[in-house]
This record gives sequence, structure tokens and C-alpha cells, in this order.
Amino acid sequence: MSEAKWYAVHTYSGYENKVKANIEKTIENRHLEDEILEVRVPLESAVEIKNGVSKIVEKKRFPGYVFLNMVMNDDTWYVVRNTRGVTGFVGPGSKPVPVPDEDMIIYADKPQEVTVDVAVGDPVLVTAGVWKDYRGVVNAIDMVKQTVTINVELFGRETPVEIDFKEIAKADA
Repeated sequence: MSEAKWYAVHTYSGYENKVKANIEKTIENRHLEDEILEVRVPLESAVEIKNGVSKIVEKKRFPGYVFLNMVMNDDTWYVVRNTRGVTGFVGPGSKPVPVPDEDMIIYADKPQEVTVDVAVGDPVLVTAGVWKDYRGVVNAIDMVKQTVTINVELFGRETPVEIDFKEIAKADA
């Protein structure tokens, strides 16, 4: 028996979970558990901050794709390819190309990302940390470090301060 490898399948956007469920049902009905080992729709957790309230949401990492750990043969290719919502395997023509295992490890372990609903020039209120209850205007946003730089008044002078996304809320002007 051949070795199982990861393959990517194109789906209609928004149908990823339905395709996953359909493939898993077919695996069960046709007893292909030894040939199609895992069906995965990679998700990532993201923290969204709106109006000072942070909430963790799950987002699809690759909209329009489902990943399968499977032994490629005529039966498994046929089953997956003819699942409703699947448009085809990733690869040239009808020849599926395996996804390297190293990439699948990267796809599975994505750090949390924070999004924030402020822009440069927006007034903000610091809600936590050393600068709690200070008000300032956003001067810069660093998405990599997930911080904003604001000016706060310190000893009668404007001083730039770097604040974590989780410690700010949009302030009324």
C-alpha cells in the first residue's frame, strides 16, 4: 500500500465545511478509513476588538480549500473529485500534487492575530496597563507587534507611548 500524503482540493467558497462533511460521510459509507485518513479545513483564531470589546473568532485560513491526508489511488481520487462542491485537486491538469508535510505543520499552527477597529488619527482610551485611563490620538499602527503608538500628556508635554491592541478602546471625540 502506498504512503498517505496531504493534498489540497479546490471547493466553492463558503462550502469548505460542507465538503468536509460530505467526504467524511463517504469515507464512512465506503469504508475508506484506511485510505483517506483525515479531512481538514485549517482555521485560525483571531481576536477582534470593536468598541473596546474583544472577542475571539475562528476564520478559515484558506477560503475555498480543503486538505486531505490520503493514499492517492483511482478510488480515492474518484470519491473526492466527485464530491458535491469540489471543483478539483490542486495541481496541473488532473494530476494532484502533494502538499509537503512541513507546510501542513505550518498551516495547522498559526499564532493568534488581533484586529482592531482604529485608524491613524482616531482618539483612543487606554483601558488597561500602566497608561490606563489616559486618552490619546493614534499616531501609528504596528500590525506585526500588534501595538499602536499614541501621544499622551506627561509632565506638560506630548509623549509618544506604545500600547498593546488589547489595552485600547475607541474614545468619543
